[in-house]
Amino acid sequence: MHSLFSDIAGATVRWHDLPGEGTPVVFIHGLGCASSYEYPRIVADPGFGGKRTLLIDLPGSGFSDKPHDYAYTTSQQAAVVVEILDFLGVEGCSVYGHSMGGSIAIEVAERLGSRVRMLAVSEPNFHRGGGFFSTQIATQPEPEFVKSGFARIVEQEKTAWKGSLHVTAPWALWRSAKSLIDGISPSWMSRFLTLKCERALIFGEQSLPDKDATAVERAGIPLHIVPKAGHSMSWENPPALAAILGAIFAGNER
Repeated sequence: MHSLFSDIAGATVRWHDLPGEGTPVVFIHGLGCASSYEYPRIVADPGFGGKRTLLIDLPGSGFSDKPHDYAYTTSQQAAVVVEILDFLGVEGCSVYGHSMGGSIAIEVAERLGSRVRMLAVSEPNFHRGGGFFSTQIATQPEPEFVKSGFARIVEQEKTAWKGSLHVTAPWALWRSAKSLIDGISPSWMSRFLTLKCERALIFGEQSLPDKDATAVERAGIPLHIVPKAGHSMSWENPPALAAILGAIFAGNER
């Protein structure tokens, strides 16, 4: 893996830089996940098209360091992603983010401006308030969650999420969840709709109908649907997600 000591996080951040053709695609994972764990199957799929990919483990997750003195807000995480891209000298890229990673990806695209060729997000947090898991996590005080709540969640989890969840720092998970509940202003939805880059929204078939998906489609932004999948689409139907991402990013080489 590659690494960089992040001045923003005060810790070392690690990522895979997988070789391929064309504009690099940056992958940003969701709450309790890790790009190094979740996305190799996607980018290795023939449907993805053999593009160069950067699979970033955000601070607090996966192989990256897990500093205690860091707030883990979506805005700080977005700044770390930009810090990595600046370090690598990436002048143009496409960005993909899922769930919380989608919210972070929206902020990354806003910070990068014209350097982003395409932004694709799948079922992001568009509004403050969090989702089911972030609400479940952040309703407990941080000290209580770190002491006992985290272990209970890991023990109860039966899906593939458990593999990355158990190596996420409890304090990072709690603070990330709190950031989703607190939200930002303007909202992630407002920012997504006003970005100048090309955009695409992805939803799992089993997550529909959804009012945000409808609103984005009505705004003229393409909506792509992963069949036979819900929120955890990268595990539930990886070939379909890979093909959709491959098609989205294939049209933005320049």
